[in-house]
Amino acid sequence: MFDHTFKTAAVFASLGLVLAVVNAPPAVAQEAGAVTVTFSGITRPTGALMVGVYDSEAAFAGGKPVEGFRLEVAGPEASQVITGLKPGRYAIKVFHDVDGDGRMNTNGFGIPTEPYAASNNAPSRMGPPSWADARFEVTAEGAAQTITID
Repeated sequence: MFDHTFKTAAVFASLGLVLAVVNAPPAVAQEAGAVTVTFSGITRPTGALMVGVYDSEAAFAGGKPVEGFRLEVAGPEASQVITGLKPGRYAIKVFHDVDGDGRMNTNGFGIPTEPYAASNNAPSRMGPPSWADARFEVTAEGAAQTITID
């Protein structure tokens, strides 16, 4: 779902949100935590948010997410509770599929033309946000993230 979506492999493999290989540590507890994610700042209430949850830097850079979902947009904010994540480090990347075509649109240089963001509101510096900036800890009690998308 996200390989072609974040095809800006130069920008989203730079934008696929990668830096150095830092794998998630082993889970400390057997219990699963829930992560509440709120996407705020949505300026165009159309289409959907395409979301991927990753458990390692390598996956975040263009691999398969451990969880992925589409969240319809109907206003300036949208929320989702993600369940079943084992305690450890995760990062989220999301793009606002404004036109609803299921793909991240890019210009002729491969630069995204639809809004995108990452957990911790990790900044994009001449490329995608890094795993180091986007990663967050999920405990057995869970976690919460607020991501500004537009």
